[in-house]
Amino acid sequence: MMNSPQTVRKLKRDPGIVSRMYFTMLLIGVLYGVFAYVMLRLGIPVAFVGVIVLGLAIFQYFMSDRLVMMSTGAKEVSEEDAPNLHEMIRDLADRYGMPMPKVAIIESAMPNAFATGRNPNNALVAVTTGILRRLTRRELRAVLGHELAHVANRDMKVLAISNFFVTLTSFLMTMFFFNMLFGRRDAGGGAGPFMIAYLVTILVYFLGKLLVLALTRYREYGADHTGAEISGDPGGLADALEKIAMGMDYIPDEDLRRLQTAQAFLFAPALRGFAANMFSTHPPIEERIARLRELESEMRYGYRN
Repeated sequence: MMNSPQTVRKLKRDPGIVSRMYFTMLLIGVLYGVFAYVMLRLGIPVAFVGVIVLGLAIFQYFMSDRLVMMSTGAKEVSEEDAPNLHEMIRDLADRYGMPMPKVAIIESAMPNAFATGRNPNNALVAVTTGILRRLTRRELRAVLGHELAHVANRDMKVLAISNFFVTLTSFLMTMFFFNMLFGRRDAGGGAGPFMIAYLVTILVYFLGKLLVLALTRYREYGADHTGAEISGDPGGLADALEKIAMGMDYIPDEDLRRLQTAQAFLFAPALRGFAANMFSTHPPIEERIARLRELESEMRYGYRN
């Protein structure tokens, strides 16, 4: 049951992060707009592939919660099964002014959590048994605030739109490759446009992937900020990140691999070492902690830079 409207707190988003996200989305739009123009000039029929990828993207968007639950082994739990967890999530959902989401638990030693759902009315929050064991109630509450921020910020929609373009170029790369490998070539060099299109697609895929990774990292900074503002405890979120980072070397590889299927949704990346910084959908944990410590000081002493 929702609390009175007076308990709902206004979402506070970092304007710097929001502006960077919109600028990155603009760059993605420009990149793929130019790409579409080049493909049309080369006479490449991309509409059919675009329709297929669009259908897959729509399916993923509406089925995201079920797909992620299946891939990670998350099991939905009732309030009777996990009363304390439900209580914390309900309190935070009330603060966001959103309905109570579904709650799930994953059997995994990796301390982590994620939220998914195309809107607040279709949201799911999942936590691992590892995070329930390792974090204090204060730290866990801060993490849950971060996850609900993703839902409140409609981050699933951002992911769906940006990944559509990357998936499109991935499909086209495969199509062009097999066309050049097995397709017919005439004496006039009919394979030339496909070779150019293939090289252009590789370049656009690479650039698009970098932009999408930047966008998802900004998304994490945004959820950190909004979640900390709503929960009122950026220090608790920073403590949770520190505790998770210190224990990464002791997590079994099997647990990491299972959660990697939901990498973009996780609170902390299920990666370690070089890959955790170079290929992660998340910003470095050290930078997230530093930003949260700064926000903690701002909230404690009442100043803004």
